[in-house]
Amino acid sequence: MIGRPSRLLAALLATVLAAGCGATAEPGPQPWHGGRIFLATGNTTGVYYQLGGGYADVITRHLPGYEARAEPTGASVENINRLTSGDMEIAFSLADTAADAVQGRGAFEGQRQPVRALARVYSNYTHVIVRTDAEVTKLSELRGKRVSTGSPRSGTDIIAGRLLTAAGLDPDRDVRRATLSLPETVKRMRAGTLDAMFFSGGLPTPGVADLLSSAPGKYSLLPIVDLMEPLTARHGSVYTTAELPKDVYKTKSGTPTVTVANVILVSADMPDQLAYDLTRLLFAYQADLVGVHPEGGNFTRQSAAGTDPIPLHPGAARFYQGG
Repeated sequence: MIGRPSRLLAALLATVLAAGCGATAEPGPQPWHGGRIFLATGNTTGVYYQLGGGYADVITRHLPGYEARAEPTGASVENINRLTSGDMEIAFSLADTAADAVQGRGAFEGQRQPVRALARVYSNYTHVIVRTDAEVTKLSELRGKRVSTGSPRSGTDIIAGRLLTAAGLDPDRDVRRATLSLPETVKRMRAGTLDAMFFSGGLPTPGVADLLSSAPGKYSLLPIVDLMEPLTARHGSVYTTAELPKDVYKTKSGTPTVTVANVILVSADMPDQLAYDLTRLLFAYQADLVGVHPEGGNFTRQSAAGTDPIPLHPGAARFYQGG
């Protein structure tokens, strides 16, 4: 990541320059955070990174005074931590992780995070992929197997742990758990040093597509909807189900799986007008996002406003209200 200069130093420098020029007029509104907007996305072979790059390009081209850049990260939990620390201005997150953040539970136990939503966007599909020679037909049969649950403290890592628990397994004791990025996970699946992997992503997820197309018949997607009852009993209605269509990865049949919405987050202290403008750009240039990845088209003005229990930023709320 490009080094970010101290905002205090930048402010002092601006004051000195103004004084040196004999400026007497009151300064007008200045771009928030110096006009630089960093977007926390996800693994480089995931949808967050692709869409984040497209959104950053839209912001840079169509929001005067701002330049945006998408940054690869470990995804949801890391993204929220970097957002609240001021290291990032926009963050992609799974809705279940974001709900934990605003309610101070899970990875954020006892520490409510001051995050707000701009929009609920497309849904992530939980991919559970197993090597066919591992002879695993349901999640409980992963006992003793080598399993990647995604990047450390990512949304994938969280939902993988919850699913393993729902299947009656201790994620840290009953499987040989590895917390790996998607590129590293795919590499190890190909090498045969992993038996199974989890990834929560949009359709198609490039890294998953590469793996499944590299050796047809060597890997299979595991159905997991039988775990919905224990999952929702413990974590509420944030999870839903859907079929992962067979044409997405050219599989023999569709795969019933667990889904969860994605949200775009900002800090609570973002200026209302900026939050309004950033939300507006999602819709004014949605076609540009679709050009980057098909999931860019899978939200509407009505669906995007449904971020509960994550509060909408007041600027975003004004956009949806037609203000």
